[in-house]
Amino acid sequence: MAVIAILVVLIAGLVAWPMVRPGQEATAPEPVPPRPPLVVVESLPLLSEQLNRWGRSGQFTGGVLVARGDEVLFRQVHGFADRSLGTPLALNSRFRLASVSKQFTAAAVLRLQDEGVLSVDDPLCKWIQPCPAAWGPVRLRHLLGHSSGIPDLMARPGWGIRRVTPATMAELTAESAQYGLQFPPGTKVRYNNAGYNLLGAVVEKASGKPLHTYLRTAFFEPLGMADTGYDDGASDVVMGYANLGGGGPSPQPDANVSIIVGAGALYSTLDDLLVWQRALHHGHLLSPRSHAMMIADHAPGSTPPERGRPRRDWGFGVFTNSIGQRVSPAFMDRQIFHTGSWSGFRNLMTYQPDQDITVIVLSNNYHQRDAVFLLSQQGVAEALGRPFPTAMGR
Repeated sequence: MAVIAILVVLIAGLVAWPMVRPGQEATAPEPVPPRPPLVVVESLPLLSEQLNRWGRSGQFTGGVLVARGDEVLFRQVHGFADRSLGTPLALNSRFRLASVSKQFTAAAVLRLQDEGVLSVDDPLCKWIQPCPAAWGPVRLRHLLGHSSGIPDLMARPGWGIRRVTPATMAELTAESAQYGLQFPPGTKVRYNNAGYNLLGAVVEKASGKPLHTYLRTAFFEPLGMADTGYDDGASDVVMGYANLGGGGPSPQPDANVSIIVGAGALYSTLDDLLVWQRALHHGHLLSPRSHAMMIADHAPGSTPPERGRPRRDWGFGVFTNSIGQRVSPAFMDRQIFHTGSWSGFRNLMTYQPDQDITVIVLSNNYHQRDAVFLLSQQGVAEALGRPFPTAMGR
């Protein structure tokens, strides 16, 4: 019996061995912590005063969440989900994320890398066929870091028509293949929605699933993110608005996110995004190697400053910079962040890793960019004990 027991242990060890990468411990991440209660929280008095003032005046419509670790310090919404019906926003209202969606596509590529299905160093042409000769030097890492040289959607002729015309993933890929490169891959950075659509096509080819099915089964369902998904027009997203022509907020019902299917097509809520942020930066989704890739700087060393300030680090689906420099009084903490703007929505999600601070600001008014940015930095600053910013910097 002792011999049999030893053989069983040896066989189990041999079966488990391929699952352990060299240099990594064979330990699973800790379970995702339970969600905090979905109630109004106003433990940041200065932010509460600011948001109540702006909410009453209409300078801000949307939701703000601030957390330190798993503790929610602030959660509040102001404004309407649908102004014509008088329906107020709720704490769990669904907002269109726009380009905040890019980090989900990036995480999908990195998860597939962790599973050994692909590598960020793979040529794009390994996964996209037929593949134009111009794409020969393009690697997946170039698409992830906005340095592929493939022209963006908005940099091509006919953008006005494309903006309002539904498209399939195959059509978007075929359209991108019609254009040459704007610069050699890896030599410049230029923000690129088309590149993230192509990454979505790669995820589909590598996983054998539609992009948003893969995101749902790999991430959203395991994390309990029931209010996050593809904005297909039947997803109960609140109405987006824009201040057009001086006549007050005008509804923007026609999002057509099909043309940004891998770059900006998701919806979510304040608390679902907190779950995502916690899981992403605490080892529940990616290996340490892939997470480090995600938040590293992939821009060429020659990339110039931005508007007179130190440039951001160009990560995979996220940026890193001291964006508190853009408010007054300024503060210098490094933040991992991304913004989003599309068809009546303006968002910013940011994370300060040193003290584990998450701030999420979602607005259903496209023209509230400065309000969204200032509120985000007020939330970070007050949670960190920095001087409370009162205005955008010059």
